[in-house]
Amino acid sequence: MADTRATGIRIEGLRKRYGAGETAVDALRGVDLQVAPGEVVGLIGPSGSGKSTLLKCLGAVIEPSGGRMTLGDEVIYDDGWKIRDLRALRRDKIGFVFQAPYLIPFLDATDNVALLPMLAGVPDREARERAHEVLAALDVDHRARAMPAQLSGGEQQRVSIARALVNRPPVILADEPTAPLDSERALAVIRILEKMAGQYQTAIVVVTHDEKIIPTFERIYHIRDGRTHEEAGEGLRP
Repeated sequence: MADTRATGIRIEGLRKRYGAGETAVDALRGVDLQVAPGEVVGLIGPSGSGKSTLLKCLGAVIEPSGGRMTLGDEVIYDDGWKIRDLRALRRDKIGFVFQAPYLIPFLDATDNVALLPMLAGVPDREARERAHEVLAALDVDHRARAMPAQLSGGEQQRVSIARALVNRPPVILADEPTAPLDSERALAVIRILEKMAGQYQTAIVVVTHDEKIIPTFERIYHIRDGRTHEEAGEGLRP
């Protein structure tokens, strides 16, 4: 269950304008969104509605034009960045899961996961221990020495989720993580994300067009014309 006493993600009045003058385009027009630690919410909307822009702002990939963003009780943006090292923010505070796993082909599963803490200065042995812990939590530790080409599609996606979790970030952003999967595997990925959110108290946003998984969310943010509207979902069935 989500811990509503703490902050995972809080976005208030977020705006993003591209261009200036008569050609300016307002991609985000005052977005509000909140996700508690341990909670998974869906973000849906048609193409051009602002989903990608919102995800890029939240992931500190592009700079908003105004508003406020808080990740894990730390204000990262308030009408300007409050964090000096955005690369370290992305590395340490935000996990990313994509439609494709994007595993490094010449590293085994363990080192694909351990690389992120290594880049953060964690000693190699400790980084690999962390990697094994998360791989075990995702029931894929038996494939720890396998190269990406030796893994099934489902195993590759689990390794990519392990990589997103290994630094225990307060936030994970999942961008169309089930798009190429059939219904059974898509639901399996969402169940994994739900389990990991609860186990690690991570706030997770899943951007999706996938009608197979939309009913699984207890809360959904529908973005239209650069504004968010919260809707109740059915929730994942046991």
